[in-house]
Amino acid sequence: MRKLSTHLCLVALLSAVFIAPVSANTSKLVIESGDSAQSRQNAAMEKEQWNDTRNLRNKVNTRVEKEWDKDDVAFDVRDKCQQSANVNAYWEPNTLRCLDRRTGRTLAP
Repeated sequence: MRKLSTHLCLVALLSAVFIAPVSANTSKLVIESGDSAQSRQNAAMEKEQWNDTRNLRNKVNTRVEKEWDKDDVAFDVRDKCQQSANVNAYWEPNTLRCLDRRTGRTLAP
């Protein structure tokens, strides 16, 4: 029983110390991440712009690759046409075809 009363006295003493009026400073420092609705919108617009230009770059690259492949095939066909045993075969540079001089039809060298 004596221990209980000692504990109660201690609790009463401590609560008296902490219940005393305390003045608190209410000013506070707020640190923002810089993330606002405007910055999020700007980021979204930049991402959309980046995606659009990436799509255009992919289209251009695909077109360039197709043109390259076409020129590569034409180069090989021209070589075969010029080396052909057929004396009537000639290379038409405008159409990129091997033609027969007599008929104008396409030849497969």
